[in-house]
Amino acid sequence: MACILIIDDDDQFRTMLRMTLERAGYETVEARDGAEGLECYQAHPVDVVITDIVMPGKEGLETIQELWRDHPAVKIIAISGGGQKIEPHMALACAQAFGAQYAFSKPVDRAALLDAIQHLLGREPGMTE
Repeated sequence: MACILIIDDDDQFRTMLRMTLERAGYETVEARDGAEGLECYQAHPVDVVITDIVMPGKEGLETIQELWRDHPAVKIIAISGGGQKIEPHMALACAQAFGAQYAFSKPVDRAALLDAIQHLLGREPGMTE
């Protein structure tokens, strides 16, 4: 069973995402910010990382850069609702430039997210484990 690390400071969003992924047959690990996410990945490398971009502490772009630098094969999906100083489309474009393979705006289209995960895992969209 594939395992996915969810990095997001919004407890409700993390819970919604965890429930969506677990219903789709994935195991999940959760982190509240980039620093905790990097620690989780070091302790338990996962198949896919989903990270928010705008977070307190270590934000998503820095997290993506560090993951990519230390683990070049890592599969990353960036998600952003934007922030006070940055529009979501700009944050997501930066995330892809830094190594995220997919980028989604909040609110996330769950079907598109699940298809992206399937693609990153080398499966046809819509397949289950």
